[in-house]
Amino acid sequence: MNSRIPPFSGADDSPPIPEIIGSSPAMREVYRLVRRVANSDASVLILGETGTGKELIAKAIHQLSPRRGGPYIRVNCGALPEGLLESELFGHVRGAFTGAVENRTGRFEAAHTGTIFLDEIDSTTPKLQVKLLRVLQQHEFERVGDTRTIQVDVRVIAASNRDLLEEVEAGRFREDLYYRLNVVTVYLPPLRERREDIPELVGHFLRLYNEKNRRHVPFVHPDAMRALQAYDWPGNVRELQNYIERAVILAPGDEITCDLLPDAVVGRQAPRLGYRRRNLDRMIRDLVSTALSQFFPGKGNLYEEIVGRVERELIFQVMDRCHHVQIKAAAQLGLNRNTLRKKLKEWGMELDSGDHEEVPDTQEKSSAPVGDV
Repeated sequence: MNSRIPPFSGADDSPPIPEIIGSSPAMREVYRLVRRVANSDASVLILGETGTGKELIAKAIHQLSPRRGGPYIRVNCGALPEGLLESELFGHVRGAFTGAVENRTGRFEAAHTGTIFLDEIDSTTPKLQVKLLRVLQQHEFERVGDTRTIQVDVRVIAASNRDLLEEVEAGRFREDLYYRLNVVTVYLPPLRERREDIPELVGHFLRLYNEKNRRHVPFVHPDAMRALQAYDWPGNVRELQNYIERAVILAPGDEITCDLLPDAVVGRQAPRLGYRRRNLDRMIRDLVSTALSQFFPGKGNLYEEIVGRVERELIFQVMDRCHHVQIKAAAQLGLNRNTLRKKLKEWGMELDSGDHEEVPDTQEKSSAPVGDV
């Protein structure tokens, strides 16, 4: 039988802000590190899979730091193409490019005396990485289209869901910028490595979504909780959060049961291929819609900015899966090898001396509230 989950209490190893949930040994170590680094002014690199809560950790570092009274600015570097991201970060002057009808303050200026959080830092281009390195080293930059140098006092926190050292070795990320960012690294464990936190997270999301949706679903059936704790959670805490919200909304009574959980979680048959294709189509539509909402109307190169970015990411990931064997990657992509080689050379990924070699049942209901609702 499940029992009420008491709130975790502690000092140095307790969650630094209320939004962060979990009292496992792995997370307690994260909390201790966050508190130690917060009082410094050092750059911080947060590494972790998608959905592990990197933004919450960045927010906690800012709120515990002497800069807490200053601004906290978040920028998703993966959401904008290079040209627009440079303007977003550093601002621009009137006439710097088509559509720049007035001066614009960038995020680094807006974050003066505070903290800027650069999420998905790995998605920045080599050109932009040079400018970021200068800000980190000299605390200065120029707006796009301007010659006047602007001085800023900003703490930089960056995050990535990739191994940045591997990105450096692959030539996609500047080594000097990596070491400048990597003064202190905070590694967030995936949810599958801290399963003991799942009941506490479930209780938190139950309280949140019962209140938000005016529902009363305080119970989780033991079978459902066992399924939640056995699942590997490729989307981590964010995936769990989405599933609990869905279950709270759809529950006919006061309990979350296995039939309210997705097939993958409870081990039922995986979705049909047709469903997965429709889901992919929906994601593509959402991606294009999001991109257009952020920079339409633009400077007349929407095709290059959106499709070019997707093409680059697709080729990079296929190259990784093919261990950087170009002939194998070209076959998977359906491209001529010379075409692939030309694209890699344009992006600074061309290999110096040829390809790398290949590496070679239903229980009786017995539930109790999961946390107070």
